[in-house]
Amino acid sequence: MTENSSGARDVREAVDLAIATLQTATDRDWHTPAAGLSWSCWETIEHIADDLFAYATQLTPRNPSRVTYVPFGWRRGRHGAPALTVYAEDGASPEGLLQVLDSAAGLLVAVVEVVPADRLAYHPYGVSDPSGFAAMGVVETLTHMHDVARALDLEWAPPEDLCDRALRRLFRDAPTDTGRWPTLLWATGRGDLPGRDRRPSDWRWDGSPLATA
Repeated sequence: MTENSSGARDVREAVDLAIATLQTATDRDWHTPAAGLSWSCWETIEHIADDLFAYATQLTPRNPSRVTYVPFGWRRGRHGAPALTVYAEDGASPEGLLQVLDSAAGLLVAVVEVVPADRLAYHPYGVSDPSGFAAMGVVETLTHMHDVARALDLEWAPPEDLCDRALRRLFRDAPTDTGRWPTLLWATGRGDLPGRDRRPSDWRWDGSPLATA
């Protein structure tokens, strides 16, 4: 399996797990604040979809920029809400929002599968390649689902191997001898690890290609 195919598979797995979990909670109030955020659970799910779309479309130009995002328009639904290009239409049901998430994931999966493995595109945390953007999609999905799951009282513990691959790609300073999911939460400022200082709020991953890191 190529590095691109592995990344695409991981995005699909992460989003499929998120959708399956959220499908058990469509009768709950998704407009309650997500844990640790000023966004609602609904807005946080939209943010995941928007990130997946953005990561895909950074890679699709024939000659991607390495200094700026593709200039898609965006909007905020209210003061303090996430800035979004992709969002569910007004009046959409939770099932409709999950369809938006699924669609954006499918776009990133397809793009990562087909673009050259050495294609590079802009991200403020490091100009990155398809495997990097795939790992970003995984991290955004897993960690923001943690925020939503806490608010909606849902069980959420993604597979250790999925977390490990994302950590190894984006968080090269993270310990390798600790639980992979707790470590990913620590790396993204959401949890503690014994013997480690808590990560500051301005934590970053390193999206630069592994060969040049």
